[in-house]
Amino acid sequence: MLRLFVGLELPPMIRERLLGQMGGIPGARWQTDNQLHLTLRFIGNVEEHLASDIDLALQGVDFTPFNLALDGTGLFGTLKKPRLVWASISPTAPLVALERKVEAALVRVGLPAETRKYSPHITLARLDRNANRIDRFLEASGDLTSPDWPVEHFTLFRSHLGHAGAHYEVLERYPSPDVDPI
Repeated sequence: MLRLFVGLELPPMIRERLLGQMGGIPGARWQTDNQLHLTLRFIGNVEEHLASDIDLALQGVDFTPFNLALDGTGLFGTLKKPRLVWASISPTAPLVALERKVEAALVRVGLPAETRKYSPHITLARLDRNANRIDRFLEASGDLTSPDWPVEHFTLFRSHLGHAGAHYEVLERYPSPDVDPI
């Protein structure tokens, strides 16, 4: 079985900016450089033959390159029961369009449709019930921004779970037909 997801890799400049924001929340499990990405669609565990079908379907996703930028931070859960903190990405029309195309391709190969509304974000830390001072972190990092960066491909990742957290492996990159192949 392969544990898969589709996402966007982040350029080094953006990962460095995000890593520089991390800290100040006791009880947080901060993401590592390797773990920073923007998920388009979590797939989960699939057999290898289905992974091949997924790869073929994703090869057919056509999109025009676009730009993204960081736009603040936020929290899933509540201050009393936090689950994770994240960096915000404005839900630009091209990003949402790409997510919908990826979703449609995955449904065509037999995966169940995603029922949750797409909420573009970059996970910064997972929080346990002992995490505190989250409000201070959100206040201090709420104006997080970045220069635009180009999105010219999306990526199929494999997630390896371990005691130190997840490690992500790039399985395939899918460039826009409007750019030279990677």
